[in-house]
Amino acid sequence: MATTALRVTPGLIGGTRAPAIVERNFIVYRHSWVLLISGLLEPLFYLLALGVGVGKLVGDITGPDGQTLSYAAFVAPAMLASSIMNGAIIDTTFNVFFKLKYARLYDAVLATPVRPTDIALGEIAWSLGRGLLYCTAFLAFMAVTGLVSSWWALLVVPVAALAGFSFAAVGMACTTFMRTWQDFEWVTLATVPMFLLSATFYPITTYPPGLQAIVRWTPLYQVVDLVRSLTTGAVHPDLVWNLLYLVVIGALGLAISRARLASLLLR
Repeated sequence: MATTALRVTPGLIGGTRAPAIVERNFIVYRHSWVLLISGLLEPLFYLLALGVGVGKLVGDITGPDGQTLSYAAFVAPAMLASSIMNGAIIDTTFNVFFKLKYARLYDAVLATPVRPTDIALGEIAWSLGRGLLYCTAFLAFMAVTGLVSSWWALLVVPVAALAGFSFAAVGMACTTFMRTWQDFEWVTLATVPMFLLSATFYPITTYPPGLQAIVRWTPLYQVVDLVRSLTTGAVHPDLVWNLLYLVVIGALGLAISRARLASLLLR
């Protein structure tokens, strides 16, 4: 009796088949590219309306190391950080939940050699890429319009990659606990206050001490602080703690995502 052997080529991410998930998402978004562009336009509109428009009324503002910045130069890095967060969170919450609970996409995927760990890595990698796309485009816009004042800004791209991974991993971990669409009100409850309060539009020193302490522990503040310091040249050793914070929550989110997906899909 003849025997047919099935040979499966390993993936590109740590020997997994996660690239298959990334490729699938890329094929889908080729026909929905407007959705990707819309995520880039939102922070741009905020920058034009508040950074430029309201900035005419606000005037100059004090930067991270005490230097004087235009209000637009102060707000722009925060808009860039917010676009990374939104790009990563949207994909790993709403989109993943629909695939998991309604489309049952992952049930079909498991009929192939792809495993739950591959799904987690693939979705997080795709969301990371989306965040990088937003970051690169927005950073280029900042450079062209004179809102970047230091060559340290080149490091914003790898920082964005780390931030995208962290937000995507945490977002996906939270999604695995969601039961209905109403549960996503918690996502909005978390992201909107972070967007408004993470030293986005005002220096953190304008907040009461108690609120400052809370804000300094939020994920978006770490990214805003990193990006603003790099684009203005206010680099200091304490930024290492921001990076470690993002690494820790990203690793924790990934570990929870892998365990929870295996529990949900293989039960």
